[in-house]
Amino acid sequence: MSPIETPFLIRPATGDDVDTLLALWEIAAENDARPVDTREAVERLLERDPGACLLAVLEGGNDPIGSIIAGWDGWRAHLYRLAVHPEHRRRGIARALLSAAEEALVEHGATRADAMVLSSNTLGRQLWSGLGYTEQQEWRRWVKPLELRPR
Repeated sequence: MSPIETPFLIRPATGDDVDTLLALWEIAAENDARPVDTREAVERLLERDPGACLLAVLEGGNDPIGSIIAGWDGWRAHLYRLAVHPEHRRRGIARALLSAAEEALVEHGATRADAMVLSSNTLGRQLWSGLGYTEQQEWRRWVKPLELRPR
């Protein structure tokens, strides 16, 4: 069976997308071993780096069917939240989002990108591997929750 053609566009997320983006992540993203996504956190991201979060939307539509965050800190490039709604998977959306994110990161000067994928996320590991990413065995991620202070 060949993939169903789904005409879609990729565009940066805006403040108007926050609620539908959070809803997409509830359905389409892995949500284990991470802080809970909040409206405030997404709004901070969009305020700090308006082009960091890219969305796939159906042509003629506005609600996201896919997303990726391409973070650039001036030194390293990091990819987060590559997610495609289950009803729209296997149609090239993840590949197109990743390609757009990589292009944006290269424009910033990035020479390598990394993606954080849970070891237990079999689908995600297959996706990243299929898109040319390899697991880096030499490194382990160290984390520490930080207490957010009111603005």
